[in-house]
Amino acid sequence: MRAWATSVGLLLAALAVDAWAAVDVRGVRLWRAPDNTRLVFDLSGQVQHSVFTLTAPHRIVIDVNGAQLRTQLDKLALGNTPITGLRAAQRSPTDLRLVLDLSKSVVPKSFTLAPNQQYGHRLVLDLYDQEPAVAPDLPPTRVASTQPMPAPVVTPTKPAAKATTPLPRGRRDIVIAIDAGHGGEDPGAIGPQGAQEKHVVLAIARELQRQINSEKGFRAELVRTGDYFIPLRRRTEIARKKGADLFVSIHADAAPRSSAFGASVYALSDRGATSETARWLADSENRSDLIGGAGSVSLEDKDRMLAGVLLDLSMTASLSSSLNVGQKVLSNMGRITPLHKERVEQAGFMVLKSPDMPSILVETGFISNPGESEKLQTRSHQQALARSIHGGVRHFFQQNPPPGTYIAWLRDSGKIARGRQEHVVASGETLALIAERYQVGLPALRQANRLKSDELKIGQILDIPAATLAGQP
Repeated sequence: MRAWATSVGLLLAALAVDAWAAVDVRGVRLWRAPDNTRLVFDLSGQVQHSVFTLTAPHRIVIDVNGAQLRTQLDKLALGNTPITGLRAAQRSPTDLRLVLDLSKSVVPKSFTLAPNQQYGHRLVLDLYDQEPAVAPDLPPTRVASTQPMPAPVVTPTKPAAKATTPLPRGRRDIVIAIDAGHGGEDPGAIGPQGAQEKHVVLAIARELQRQINSEKGFRAELVRTGDYFIPLRRRTEIARKKGADLFVSIHADAAPRSSAFGASVYALSDRGATSETARWLADSENRSDLIGGAGSVSLEDKDRMLAGVLLDLSMTASLSSSLNVGQKVLSNMGRITPLHKERVEQAGFMVLKSPDMPSILVETGFISNPGESEKLQTRSHQQALARSIHGGVRHFFQQNPPPGTYIAWLRDSGKIARGRQEHVVASGETLALIAERYQVGLPALRQANRLKSDELKIGQILDIPAATLAGQP
């Protein structure tokens, strides 16, 4: 009996020790974005934490229960951030207090992340600036850690400025928003030799921006200008605020099989388009963005049913344009790199779900493939990829220039050839709707495409004849 009691006591003691075993804070990483600063604490296990702010002077206090500091804090590059100092103290053997000294007031947001393929448990602290700021010179990501970190350090820079000559009044630039996928805490796919997707696609995005900005009548804006994370919906919001006529998201694919290869282009799926129309109507905050003029779809003074019809029509038009520009980009890319699929694929990517802006996602190749990973890291291949995307975008807008743009003026003045105009059929479109959209007669549209009936297939490419005043039957 006494032996049994002793065994139970030892077991309870072991459980108590395990329960009170402190989690190690093993590393700290920092990223600066144009409007916020992110701190990530790498942990050996799960923790409970609380955050509060203090003033006079401004400080943020993070209490982490059941944790001990096992790394140095004085090696972080704090320049161009609101953080002037970071210090820590053990409130008890198992309770850690971290204090951030600040140069100004910020809005903190904290959360924990579960382990993934790249990282273990993490505690994330986002500090949002309270006033609008011009994008700063962003510092390189620095790591203070007892563990080696595989990610190379890339120094974010300001986007290249476009040297432009003033355009005539009413002849604005066509704006292309270029979104380099992933960033910061999210490295994206990892190549066989450790190449990170976030760095590769940012290099391609910068080259694409440089090429587009060298052409009069076009202006490219980077959504992500450095190594920091942007939530998916925020990316399209940034593009919309920049007045983008087209959203191009740049990625590098990955697959379980290292033999997978080839570039792809994606547009939104029909299912994604349908659900997104419902979401835009259901989300009053996003709906107010469109009403307030952030987007081009005006729902002001419309009842709910009519608003739904308008959004659905806008999404259909946006999807059709996305498929059109996507096919041109894909065809160009096929001249300089193998293609994974010969046609534009469709999927419900979050960054493609914008009802007022054509959007495509370009997978530049498989970074999980050793050969393609090596190519994707070379400047010559990055330039070739950017050239092919640029060429497809230019071709699309020369055929479909937004009214009031310099390219539209060139086309209408006969300074650029109108060329062959194409339309890629999207779900829900009819031949009559397409004829009305392009202001051509149904007979002319049928004749140009040698159609024996008005039945269309999704993805079918139609030749659009020159506009005619012929009546439609």
